[in-house]
Amino acid sequence: MKKTNDILKVNTQRNKTIPQATITQSDIERMIITIRNVQVILDRDLAILYQVEVKQMNRQVKRNIERFPDDFMFQLTKEEYDRLKCQFGTSNSRGGDRRALPYAFTQQGIAMLSGLLRSKVAIDTNINIMRAFVNMRHLLFSNVQILQRLEIVEQNQGNLLSWKKSTQNSIEQILNKIENQEPKQTHEQLFKTGCVWDAWSFVSDLVRSANTRIILIDNYVDDRVLTMLDKRGNNVTASIYSRYSKNFDIDLQKHNAQNHKIDFNQLSQKNHDRFLIIDDATYLLGASVKDMGVGSCAITKMEASPEDVLKLITR
Repeated sequence: MKKTNDILKVNTQRNKTIPQATITQSDIERMIITIRNVQVILDRDLAILYQVEVKQMNRQVKRNIERFPDDFMFQLTKEEYDRLKCQFGTSNSRGGDRRALPYAFTQQGIAMLSGLLRSKVAIDTNINIMRAFVNMRHLLFSNVQILQRLEIVEQNQGNLLSWKKSTQNSIEQILNKIENQEPKQTHEQLFKTGCVWDAWSFVSDLVRSANTRIILIDNYVDDRVLTMLDKRGNNVTASIYSRYSKNFDIDLQKHNAQNHKIDFNQLSQKNHDRFLIIDDATYLLGASVKDMGVGSCAITKMEASPEDVLKLITR
């Protein structure tokens, strides 16, 4: 039988563009992603870190598959892989074009993998990976503390005029640290074709954030819109401005007989654009709610007030 080091040969030609010495702790931390509520590193990224061929590495893992239970390693489903490509882009090392679905290794799986790789590079790399996992856990915990401290700082800022300048700098540093570690929603959101779940999830979060009212202005609605609006709080009112449809009217009556009422207002004229009003904020929708993400689209927060939009459609 071949020795492990003979099977997992260093592919120096492939890694000339990524010398081991240039890979920093931050690089490793960026390779750690969350799938199925577990922090993992994909096989392709591990192969880069260990300076081996990903096919050879996975082949050796399969020969020792009894060492890798599901909580050590699992293969992504097609849906998870597509979601990953939507999130990072197809050219990213986490996505990329490959026929086989990638494998994800948890911290325990990577520790087990290091037992199969006995080269000096593998040993040093594994130490750095374990440190990266620990740092990521500390970061998640510290973010909670940061947000709590931020709230206290903001509450006291008005009374602490002498500390105003230093407090503002501290807030900016905190926000920058959080922003650099995880993606944030912006006033303008773009969704690629096929990213239906991402678009649906974003609009759902907007609905959940409402405190008093939700108003949807959309020419084309169906029962999926009712499901979306039911994600609001119990004390939040919901209204739909749309064109009359007999089928939707039946769905709405059955819905209101069982759930919190959603008001319907028939548009007096055809409107090209679609709007979502959340409390005092107005969002321009690039597609009907029921079709968000089917094609490329955008959601943009507007400066116009909800009242200005309502006046426009009720003339």
